[in-house]
Amino acid sequence: MGPEHATDVLTIYQLGIDEGDATFETTAPDWDHFDATKLPGHRHVAVDDSGRVLGWIAAVRVSDRCVYAGVVEHSVYVHPDARGRGVGSALLDALIASTEAAGIWTIQSGVFPENSGSLALHQRAGFRVIGTRERIGKHHGVWRDVVLIERRSPAVT
Repeated sequence: MGPEHATDVLTIYQLGIDEGDATFETTAPDWDHFDATKLPGHRHVAVDDSGRVLGWIAAVRVSDRCVYAGVVEHSVYVHPDARGRGVGSALLDALIASTEAAGIWTIQSGVFPENSGSLALHQRAGFRVIGTRERIGKHHGVWRDVVLIERRSPAVT
């Protein structure tokens, strides 16, 4: 993922935000902020034959503490028109490969329980449910729960 993908990536992000079950965010950031906060080696795009971005995945550090050096949190977004075509699975595979190559042993995320598609996608990729953080934050004035998921790498020991 690079600056040439910025418009498509941020459009897909905003489409996910607008659906209401992807994130607590209400607007996608500008590219400079997005670019500065995502780990360079762990962000990927899926593109079609014309170069149009179908989806993206990116990771951030969970903490600056050295004990958490092998733990990242990720987000994955697929354009509504590209869902059900294996794009999400391909993106998760790319993230798993890049993180394992870098010695990262845990990928985690928080998913709204209503986002059944995302939960199923992650389960197929080897993620497990850790638990549910009840009423963790308000989204458009409504308390929302978040399901914590993680994947522990069997390759990084």
